Parts: sequence; C-alpha cells; structure tokens
Amino acid sequence: MDAAWIATSSMKAVNFLPSSTTQRTANPTTLILSRHSYEVTKSKNALSFFSNSRNNSLSLTRCSTKSNINTEDQNSTSELDTKLESHEDTKLNSSDEPCLISPSSSSSSGGLVFDLGAGNSWDSEDVGSPVVKRFLSDEEERWYMWYYGRSNSNPGFDSIGLATSSNGVHWERGVGSVQTSVDVGTVMSCSKDWWAFDTSSIRPSEVVIMSSTKVRASSAVYWLYYTGLSSEEVDISGNSFDLIIENPEKVFKESGRSGKIYKSLPGLAISQDGRYWARIEGEHHSGALFDVGSENEWDSLFIASPQVVFHGSGDLRMYYHSFDVRRGKFCIGIARSRDGIRWVKLGKIIEGGKSGAFDELGGLNACVVRNKKDGDYLMAYEGVSDNGGKSIGLAVSKDGLKDWTRLQDDGVLEASGANGWDSKEVGSPCLVQMDGEEDEWRMYYRGVGNGGRIGIGMAVSQGSDIRRFRRWTGGFHM
Repeated sequence: MDAAWIATSSMKAVNFLPSSTTQRTANPTTLILSRHSYEVTKSKNALSFFSNSRNNSLSLTRCSTKSNINTEDQNSTSELDTKLESHEDTKLNSSDEPCLISPSSSSSSGGLVFDLGAGNSWDSEDVGSPVVKRFLSDEEERWYMWYYGRSNSNPGFDSIGLATSSNGVHWERGVGSVQTSVDVGTVMSCSKDWWAFDTSSIRPSEVVIMSSTKVRASSAVYWLYYTGLSSEEVDISGNSFDLIIENPEKVFKESGRSGKIYKSLPGLAISQDGRYWARIEGEHHSGALFDVGSENEWDSLFIASPQVVFHGSGDLRMYYHSFDVRRGKFCIGIARSRDGIRWVKLGKIIEGGKSGAFDELGGLNACVVRNKKDGDYLMAYEGVSDNGGKSIGLAVSKDGLKDWTRLQDDGVLEASGANGWDSKEVGSPCLVQMDGEEDEWRMYYRGVGNGGRIGIGMAVSQGSDIRRFRRWTGGFHM
C-alpha cells in the first residue's frame, strides 16, 4: 500500500518491522502512514489531522456502525482551548496456529467467554483488562479484543495481546507473537529501555480508532492508551489500599517489600493495524504522557487505567484512577486534551459511595462510553466495598465532565455464587453498545473465582434497562 495519508502528530521517523516488538518515538511530529512505516515532520497539534485538514479529513471511526462512516462532533472547544493555553509552558506532570475459544454454557461457567491460554501460551497464567471493539461493514461483522496476559514461563512480565471474533463470543487467540497483519497473539511487550515507565508491566485501557475519508476503513490508525509500571516504588502502607492488595490483577503491583507497590503512569502507542505498535513519548522524562500529582494532590501515588473518549474535534477526555491518601479511597479523575498527547488534569469526578454502598471505598478501572441514542455518557467502573469486595457499577453524566450520578447503590454485576468461575470478584469492565431499536449493551469483564480461576466474561443488559445485566449463557441468537 502506498502512503495512505498524512497525520500531524509530532513524532520522529520510525520504521515498522514485521515483529510484535514495539518502538519508541520522541517529540511527537507529521506522520505519513504506509504499511509498516512512519515518516515524520513537526506539528503543534497532533489531532489536527482529523479536525483541521481539508484535503486529508480524518475523524474518529465509530465502532458498531458501518465501517466507512466517519463522525465528527462540532461542539465548541473554546473553554478547553483557554485552559490548555494557560498551561502551554507547563510540563504535565514464534506464534502457533490460532485456536478458537468456545465458551462453556454450564452453570459454573456462566458468562465465561475467554479462559486462560494453553500451558505453552503467553497468557497461560493470567488474563485481564479487556478492551473490546466491534466493527460492521457490508460484508462482515468483526470483533477485536486487546487484553493483557502473563505466562507461567515468564511470570515477571506482562504482555498485551489481540484476539478476534466474528460474534464477540467465540474468540481466536494465538500462542505467541503475531507474525502477520492478520495474525492473533501478543502485540506489545514491556519496554526494554531502563529509563522507561513501562518496564515491569503493561495493561491496555482503551483503543481510540481514527480513519480517513480518503482511504479504506481498513487503513485506520489505532491509538492505544495503556497503563505502564516501572520498578520505581510507591509507599502505600497504613492505607485502606491494603484491603485489595491481594487482587491477582495488579494494575498496582507489589514490589516484594512490605507496604510498597510499583508506580504506574499512562502511556500511548499507535498502530496502523492494531498489531504492530510504536510507543509515543509523552513529556514526562520516562516517556509517560504525564506524571502523578504533587504530594498533597489526590493522584500523588500513581496514575492507572487511562481510558480515553473522543468527544469532538480537538476535545478528548481521559478517565483514570488513583488512590487519595487523605480520604483513604480510590477515586476516578478526568483530564482533557486537544491532541491526545498533552493533557490537563481537571480533578476528581467519582469518589467513594455512601456507607454500605458497593463502592464505599471508591472506584477504579472506569470505562466511559457515549450513548449513541441520547448523547449521554455512561460509565461502568469497578467499585470497592468496605470489606474490599469488588463489583461493577454504573454512573451517568450529560456532558461527561462533571455531575456524575450513580444509577444505584448496588453493583449491576456482582461476584457469582460459590460454584461460579467468577465467585470471588468481578472488575475491569468494558462496555459495547449494540445496534437495534432497543438500547442493548454488552459488558466484558475480568472475573476471579475460588482457587484462583481467572477469565474474561460477558454480561448483557436486560433490553433497554441498563441497570440490569445477566451473565451470557447462550440464551440469545448471535
């Protein structure tokens, strides 16, 4: 394929090789995309390629719609521009054949659609943080799921992998690294740069998909926002944080010393096919997009799960969580950006719920989706109860910025009964809005059961009642 289009994003030239090894680019600059290469010249606004270009008009590719439809929200961003301009000079702190996974419909496996990999695979010990996207074209329906995994043979390091499906239930996965642009398996590993923020662990948080009106939808560009952890330690001793430090999926990760975890920060990588990735260096010295807050700020310990939503031209919102030491609770905050690379923090939007609520000790791992029916913002997030239990709840907002309202004091999806595969906890939700007259949703999530069983499950809303989800058991036509 010839160079498809020019995207202004401030990156150095980098050549993609047919390997899942990711490369890092500095000083984000113009991006000419070809099959496996990027050439770059400098530009101020990394998203001007879909907001300001007449000849190469790019926009967000909205999933669950026809793949050749591009959408742009023309809402005014003057308020954001003013706030960002006031911060202009401030530095923000060898694969085998893929196998098909057939979910079990037994009562003990209700909802389970993605189990641990085979004993020799890269995801044989742990899976989680599902990021699921659905694409429709005139010819087919296609589902992509990016997720993290860890193997028994390499327990100290995580990878990000890709699985694909034709219906979102039966998934094809790979045993090792991807080898071609249609392969499945691992697509991104921890950084080998000693100074980087993501040398210990990486977890996908969101994939924002951009496409051009001038080329086929298959020439989209994928922006992967992810959590990276390094060997830098953070002291969390003496906090209610200790209640869930035993969580097998550590978006925070114990360093091996009592009361210490590894620090996490948000990162960005880009790809033309969702398989071969180039890291984009942020303004932080470690390559992260931004740093934790100062000592007295609510996000002074770590930044995790940077989930990004495209609101309109030059207006992206990032939802992330941290642990507020002074309040002793997990909180979800928001940052805003014009280019997807430089961010301005706007503060907390979700704190702990009232006494006895499913999220009394706070919320984390938010997934925010803009409802295609009414334009409201829907957030699914992982709530922590007063005893450290974890379930999934929902909140809504008109503008996605403030005034978030919990739909109820109980979670919409809780751990299953004693015999269920996810009997211990559920979390890391990912929402997918389906097409149709009724406002139907799917929720993918990570579950943990007794005995350490781990997998990725799926629940479906009860028609248009978003407050009621049931685990999938094969009870609807695919």
